[in-house]
Amino acid sequence: MKRLLKVLSVSLALVVVAACGSESATTGGNEEGNKSVKMFLDWTPNTNHTGIYVAREKGFYEEAGVDVEILLPGEVSANQLVGSNQGEFGISSQGAVTEARANGLPIVSVAAVIANSTSGYTSPVDRGIRTPKDFVGKKFGTGGGSIAEPMIKMVMKRAGADSDQLEFVRLGTTDLLTAMEHHVDFIHIYYAWQGIAAELRGLEMNFVNPVDYAEELNSYSPVIITNETVIANEPEKAQAFIEATAKGYEFAIEHPEEAAEILIAAEPDLDPELVKASQAWLSPRYQDDSEQWGIQEEIRWKSYADFLFNEGIIDQEIDAAKAFTNQFIENVKR
Repeated sequence: MKRLLKVLSVSLALVVVAACGSESATTGGNEEGNKSVKMFLDWTPNTNHTGIYVAREKGFYEEAGVDVEILLPGEVSANQLVGSNQGEFGISSQGAVTEARANGLPIVSVAAVIANSTSGYTSPVDRGIRTPKDFVGKKFGTGGGSIAEPMIKMVMKRAGADSDQLEFVRLGTTDLLTAMEHHVDFIHIYYAWQGIAAELRGLEMNFVNPVDYAEELNSYSPVIITNETVIANEPEKAQAFIEATAKGYEFAIEHPEEAAEILIAAEPDLDPELVKASQAWLSPRYQDDSEQWGIQEEIRWKSYADFLFNEGIIDQEIDAAKAFTNQFIENVKR
């Protein structure tokens, strides 16, 4: 999916802007006195983002006194935009936040959208891939990124397989499912979207969960981020936004069908069948076994950061306790 550049405001007005040229975030508000908030997504809207759309449609943001713009960045990532104070919040991942902080970008995760990792390796059943040992001699299609190669090598090592006998094939922006059918043996996917899409295509797939072999790979993805300036100077705004967003995701957990309809109505270019099926699969996994939606554990941040450092993906260790905070989630009124 190609990134688009668009802005969706709470009032449902749609305007096109150059995200990297937007003004620095301030405490400004609208004529009703609500505080303005910019929220950058990480990709084309999908069910990872449903709770945000629900919070907008159900008036949770308005009730909390925040006027939220939902933006899709172009070539500039949500990490960079939020880290440089071009907006207050964004969607990222634990891995991206860790890398960013190692490079001096002051972003902080304030909520885990999904409690446990839902990504892994998938392949057509006729490839006979059921465990990492079956990766040997196969072609692994990857879209690139700094984590993909060390991650699969760790998984194979833990399973007792020789990663030197795995062939890496760079796929770029090719449709990964199509590429897997014709050019490679298996790929890494996010099951809630790509896995469900494969099911809807009628593809018979095997799925290997890397967390079964390396617990430290159970990273939070996606997460909601802000920056240290917002936390220090505008905690009330942050609390209001997180409070309303939490209500949106909690609604999606309890009412997946209605939540899916809200996302479809807001983004009519999405495949309705895929949205509904994905939402039904993902809604119970937003909170999963966590005590409440959005909560994060320091041990998981530290173990994943250690993995990135030990593999040379980041060149300096980070303070895991400063990469995330539960202060806003823990103060959500329940």
